[in-house]
Amino acid sequence: MVILLDDDAALRQALTFSLEIDGYQVLSCETGDQLTAQTLPDHDACLVLDYRLETGTGLDALETLRARGVALPAILITSHPKASVREQAARLQAALVEKPLLGDLLLARIHEILPLPLD
Repeated sequence: MVILLDDDAALRQALTFSLEIDGYQVLSCETGDQLTAQTLPDHDACLVLDYRLETGTGLDALETLRARGVALPAILITSHPKASVREQAARLQAALVEKPLLGDLLLARIHEILPLPLD
């Protein structure tokens, strides 16, 4: 399962569509509060979090989840991350994928974390 946090509806829909075509189940959230209110699986899932959200950041949501003991692998998507963002992402054990999301870089990172689902 891929748990996606992005407040851009068009990008969220496009990523969800692409991941579902690959065979992944996707739980998409628009806000950090919506994500942190979810009951998340303990394994066989990864988080894909946009950094800039209308309210807060994907790292704020990840910080909340980590404080609750959620240890799922995480990927942060952002453009031109500052050193402080890189440091916080590293501290929270989130891999970085920079925008624009060209090619299959994000999908490749997800495949590294979650093998392709079997039919």
